[in-house]
Amino acid sequence: MRISEILFASHNAGKIKEIKQMLEPLGISVKTAADMDFPDVEETGSTFAENSLLKSQTIAAAIGIPCLADDSGLCVDALDGAPGVYSARYAPNRDFDKGMDKLLAAMAQSENKSRKAHFSCVISLAYPDGKYNLFEGRVDGVIAEHKMPGAEGFGYDPLFIPDGYDVSFAQMSKEDKNKISHRGRAMRQFKDFLTSM
Repeated sequence: MRISEILFASHNAGKIKEIKQMLEPLGISVKTAADMDFPDVEETGSTFAENSLLKSQTIAAAIGIPCLADDSGLCVDALDGAPGVYSARYAPNRDFDKGMDKLLAAMAQSENKSRKAHFSCVISLAYPDGKYNLFEGRVDGVIAEHKMPGAEGFGYDPLFIPDGYDVSFAQMSKEDKNKISHRGRAMRQFKDFLTSM
């Protein structure tokens, strides 16, 4: 079944921009939950996969077209994997500047002095009949000592330096970030799936 139109279950401008950039070259029209005035689906799951599926299945059933959703977050070793699935809510009022300050303060107080961390992303594609597919990506790296300069990226990107690099995600071009990011890797699996249909 060729997919020509997908609804992306997000109101996050940064994620929407990335997803459109990745899918529109494939001739897939991307609508968003924001375009449809569809409210956020409450993320009550305990894993990225559960939260991703909650969003995509709920909206696909309600709207009647395939729905793509992602749940992603930053997992920090020194904080026992936090903020993890609570990454967006970890930031006070979703203010990521304050969220990054909070994260650095928590790491400074932790007995575990490791700076290792990873971003995880699970993308789900749900159909109106309830069927679905999952695609997962991960990128490992470290947390910088302080917020790095750079106008690119969003969320915790100014703090995250991927393994093998000396710049943060916020300092990379969108194209370079998409090649190695958790979302980029999950999306490549998704695009491979689409081209095999």
